[in-house]
Amino acid sequence: MADIRYTKDHEYVRIEGAEGVVGISDHAQKQLGDVVFAEVPTLGKTLKAGDPAAVVESVKAASDVFTPVSGEVVAVNAEVENAPGLINEDALGRGWLFRIRIADPKEVAALMDEAAYAAYLESQA
Repeated sequence: MADIRYTKDHEYVRIEGAEGVVGISDHAQKQLGDVVFAEVPTLGKTLKAGDPAAVVESVKAASDVFTPVSGEVVAVNAEVENAPGLINEDALGRGWLFRIRIADPKEVAALMDEAAYAAYLESQA
């Protein structure tokens, strides 16, 4: 199973070797409702953990998506810009926003694993 880590802002990063696939959590897409617009970062952009990297807009609200880890954007999901509903259909799969080459693997360790994220969500309820 893939190593997925979460932030308190409901972003995830799925670790795949030296890269991470970034998107919003299933919880976040449910909170947003129907996603009608997604803007991904520029290919090659260098980001620091916590930087705003993308935008997801629903019928309810627009939300910045912050990068969970520092690094360089090495791929973007153009499909999600054309069909933002993919985020609602498959947030952790086809609804990813961008891939980042991870600059500091220690940042990954500071993020919540799935059990810690579930406990965090429970504590916020």
